[in-house]
Amino acid sequence: MVFVPSAVEPALQHRLRRSELGAFLRSRRARITPEQVGLPLSGRRRTPGLRREEVAQLAGVGVTWYTWLEQGRDINASEQVLGAISRTLRLDPHEHVHLFTLAGAPEPPTEEKECSAVTESMRAMMTKLEPFPVTIRNARCDLLGYNRAYNWLMGDVDSIPFEDRNTLVQCLLNPELRERLLDWEQNVPRSVASFRAAMAEHVGEPAWKALVKRLKAESPIFADLWSRHDVNSAAIPIKRYRHPEAGLLTFRFTYLYTGRRSEILMSTYTPADEETAAKLPASFD
Repeated sequence: MVFVPSAVEPALQHRLRRSELGAFLRSRRARITPEQVGLPLSGRRRTPGLRREEVAQLAGVGVTWYTWLEQGRDINASEQVLGAISRTLRLDPHEHVHLFTLAGAPEPPTEEKECSAVTESMRAMMTKLEPFPVTIRNARCDLLGYNRAYNWLMGDVDSIPFEDRNTLVQCLLNPELRERLLDWEQNVPRSVASFRAAMAEHVGEPAWKALVKRLKAESPIFADLWSRHDVNSAAIPIKRYRHPEAGLLTFRFTYLYTGRRSEILMSTYTPADEETAAKLPASFD
C-alpha cells in the first residue's frame, strides 16, 4: 500500500476534479448540434457537436482560455463565465450544479438552477398542449419541466423539493404517487431496466452513482431489481392512473427528443379514450 501524505491529497483531488471537468465539458459539447444554437452548417465536421471555438464564441470567452479549461489546466473560472458556458451547452439544472462543483465554484442558488436545457419554446409548447400533461426529463429521470396538467395529474409536483424531482425517486419512494399508478408492479421493473440501459453512457458520473446509491439504500424493491442487471430501452407506450377526483385515466405517450444527440426528452400524455379526454380539466387557474 502506498502512503499518500495528507498534505498532498487536496492537490491530487484538485487535479482529478480538473480532469473530470474537461471530460464533462467535452461530452456535453459533443451532444449539441450547430442547428440547436443557431449556427450555420459550414463544411464537413470531423467530430459531432460544437467545436471549441464555437462554444467559446457563444459563451463570450477566449478560445485559448476555454481550450485550457477543457484540458484541465489550473485556471480560475468566475461564476458568471461558468453560467455562460452552462447556457451555451444547455445544461440541465443538475448538470449546472455539477459544472460548478467540478470548477470549485460555490453552488449556484436554487433560482439559478433553471437553466437553458428547457428553452422558452419548449415551455411554450407545454403550455399550448394543455390540458394534456407534458414533462421534460433527462436520461437520469430528473424532472426538468412540466405543465399544469401534469401537476394536476400527479398531485402537486410543485411542492416536491428540487432534489427529489426525479420520476424514478417519486415512483419508488412516494407512496401517494404509487397509489395513482395502476400498473405500478408491471411498470417499475421496466423503468429500472431502462434506467440501467441509459446509465451505460454515464457510469462514471457522480450524480448517477449517487442516485443509485440512494435508491438501493431506501428502496428494497429497487435494490432487488438492480441486482438482476436487466436492461430494456423500450418505452412504455400506455399508462393508467387513478386520480382522486377524476377516477380512471388512460394515456398514450409520444416521446420527442430535442436534438439528434440530445438526452432531453419531452413526453406528451395523450388521452387513450374519449372517457379520459372528457375528464381532463378545461383550465388550471
